[in-house]
Amino acid sequence: MRVIGLMSGTSYDAVDAAACDLAHRPGEDGVLHLTPLGMVSEPYPESLRAELAAALPPARTTLADVCRLDTRIGQAFGRLAVRADRELCRGKAELVASHGQTVYHWAADGQVHGTLQLGEPAWIAEASGRPVVSDFRPRDVAAGGQGAPLVSLIDLMLLRGRPGVPAALNIGGIANVTVVPGHADPVAFDTGPGNALIDAAVRQLTGGRLAYDEDGALAAAGRVHEGLLRRMLTEPYYRLPAPRTTGKELFHEGYLQARIAEFGQIAPQDLLATLTRLTARTVADALRPLGATEVFASGGGVRNPTLTAMLRAELAGTPLRTSEELGLPAAAKEAYAFAVLGYLTLHGLPGNAPGCTGAAGPRILGSITPGRRPLRLPAPPPGAPRSLSVRADGPGVRPSALR
Repeated sequence: MRVIGLMSGTSYDAVDAAACDLAHRPGEDGVLHLTPLGMVSEPYPESLRAELAAALPPARTTLADVCRLDTRIGQAFGRLAVRADRELCRGKAELVASHGQTVYHWAADGQVHGTLQLGEPAWIAEASGRPVVSDFRPRDVAAGGQGAPLVSLIDLMLLRGRPGVPAALNIGGIANVTVVPGHADPVAFDTGPGNALIDAAVRQLTGGRLAYDEDGALAAAGRVHEGLLRRMLTEPYYRLPAPRTTGKELFHEGYLQARIAEFGQIAPQDLLATLTRLTARTVADALRPLGATEVFASGGGVRNPTLTAMLRAELAGTPLRTSEELGLPAAAKEAYAFAVLGYLTLHGLPGNAPGCTGAAGPRILGSITPGRRPLRLPAPPPGAPRSLSVRADGPGVRPSALR
């Protein structure tokens, strides 16, 4: 089955679409085969990005704003789905899986009570003509889970069977890890800010002229402010037990400003160096007690050499690689992951890893919006796949390591 996965993360800068062929083969019931077909990405229109930024917590918003955002985000996802079908699938896509845009993750006292992703799937189905699976996270939350990181199921399928204690790391606006011990239950959770506070500082320091620290150049020119770093590390979130999740409801510009205010004037480069070190430190602090022996990184943070250098130093000898070595491009891994989750939903198979999210049990995730043709659900395979086999020579996959 040819599937397009659509993703926009907590950095809300662009929509990514990754296309792939997914198949169970006779006699290999426990293996799902994925052939990458490539990725396309488009930035949000600047006006939409500004409206989204203005509506996110801790800002106040209205239901009218939410309705407009739901529609415009859905339309943006729909346009990219059409492009991905044309350019990557030659017009033969059979399914679209849309994560949507997270705008609120209602977490309190270690429990998630609700989660909201915008991007109305009807617009995607209308534009593409294909059935759409969307709203993946709420069912896991309803079952008592954190609703995240849902990518942990795909991490388990990729890492299971590797020697030692392999770990997957995604650095988006928020960073999350999945750790797979050989003789213990897997663990997955959000470690804390990935790029969220770095990006917030860059936007504030440049008056919105820049959205992120390109190539980590500003942080590389600064020195870590040890007092501020120690203050930031007192955040109670870092000491919550797994599974735990967070978002920009906690790690936003106001949060950052309240802590900077305690230290007076800090040079911009020093601030960015400190925040970059904070991300590296909290990721390493999360992985160290779990005994990770290798780490496969993905997400936008992989493109920041200052962050990856700091992370390598904090990991103190634990090899840091990229998800390309597992066959999935670092920039597209999450979009591919949701393509897999959409495929599982359409086939009536669970898409969560209860031991990682804290849900009461396996659940079929999401809702299905029919396309232009009558909806016919395929017969479920004999059993849920336990491993994911990626064709390493698929289009757009170039194995590499972090340098």
